[in-house]
Amino acid sequence: MPNFSMYEIIDKKKRGKTLTKAEIDWVIDGLMKKKVPDYQMTALLMAIYIKGMTTEETANLTDAMLYSGKVMTFEGKNVVDKHSTGGIGDKASFILAPIAAACGVKVPMIAGRGLGFTGGTVDKIESVKGFKTSLSLSEFEKLLNTKGIVLIGQTKDIAPADGIIYALRDVTATIDSIPLITASIMSKKLAEGANGIVMDIKTGSGAFMGSHKDAVKLAHSILGTAKRFGKDSVALITNMDQPLGNAVGNSLEMIESVEVLKGRGPKDITELSIALAARMIHIGGVEKTYSKALKKAKSSVEDGSALKKFKEMIKNQGGDTSFIDDYSKLPVAKHTTEVLSPKDGWVKSYKNDEIGLLATELGGGRKVKSDKIDFGVGFIFHKNIGDKVAKGESIFTIYHNKNQTKIVSQITDRFFKDVIKFSKTKVETPKTIHEVIELKDIKA
Repeated sequence: MPNFSMYEIIDKKKRGKTLTKAEIDWVIDGLMKKKVPDYQMTALLMAIYIKGMTTEETANLTDAMLYSGKVMTFEGKNVVDKHSTGGIGDKASFILAPIAAACGVKVPMIAGRGLGFTGGTVDKIESVKGFKTSLSLSEFEKLLNTKGIVLIGQTKDIAPADGIIYALRDVTATIDSIPLITASIMSKKLAEGANGIVMDIKTGSGAFMGSHKDAVKLAHSILGTAKRFGKDSVALITNMDQPLGNAVGNSLEMIESVEVLKGRGPKDITELSIALAARMIHIGGVEKTYSKALKKAKSSVEDGSALKKFKEMIKNQGGDTSFIDDYSKLPVAKHTTEVLSPKDGWVKSYKNDEIGLLATELGGGRKVKSDKIDFGVGFIFHKNIGDKVAKGESIFTIYHNKNQTKIVSQITDRFFKDVIKFSKTKVETPKTIHEVIELKDIKA
């Protein structure tokens, strides 16, 4: 490998010039070998944040991060994963994965934990007694090949350079950089062996991409990178201006996921999960058209095959499947408090990220990585944006522990002060899916 100067590479990017593949490879190799110090890597990340990267640079950074660790490979177009940029009440993975798997897609999922206002997929599934998310890559590979579905936590073997870079981005205000987000997501998805990727890019008050414009930019960046790697991909721009579904909280979201698979879940999470699964079925080559894939996805819920596949996944990874028929087997908090509307009107808006922070205050999320999660606490919302509400009617229910009466009172006060806005006139119900961007829409 040629020898470069980190100083010169930083200076080059600072001036908005394009880094070569050799330069990017050298930086990531040096970072992994501890020859590039954190302070210089941080300077480069800030230069990238300010000056951006071309599609080719982003692909080259993805490639370097991808090969910083082990890379899984699986035969077949039908190995497809989905990635969400995260939000409040987003439990779609537990629903769409068994739907897709029941329809012939192999779904490799390597998921993360929650930090800040967004919940974590691994935290939610670990509310199920006995479920193992810490599997070796060989176990991961075996389960995918034999069972068609597997969900594990993030591992140091997969794209380890991303772990180092993400930690630096997290503390240096360089998280919301489209090329850096793209390289982070794609390096992990490609390393886990996915041959197709369905992206769920959230936009709104509870999303990382607050504006629709930024969400579309990220979609084009990710799909452009996927195209360069020869991977089929599609992106959905979806609503995160209110909780997805009604439940916010680890055990509560697992219950709602099962309810969707039983065909009786909330409309928005049902619509989105089936649409995402159908996209996986389509790009995975199981069905030649999206309309046929959508019909197949819906049928898997109606005939119970998706619920059966979900139960198999829980059992395959050591989990107690009895909660599927008896929700009391999950550690749901025993005490509830109804939060009542102070006035008549329509729900105009929610500040969705604040809902996530309130759930964290209750113990359902982490303020720092070392915090222990309370699986049982959370919220069930009874009113969505556009719904009419009468004074004294319940807006949401807080699930809490006996010793949390003070925090429940504080949450209620903050909710009416910082979270919900009412309207005296009727409000339009927001769409769940704003836009679909396909690979054919992306210029090479």
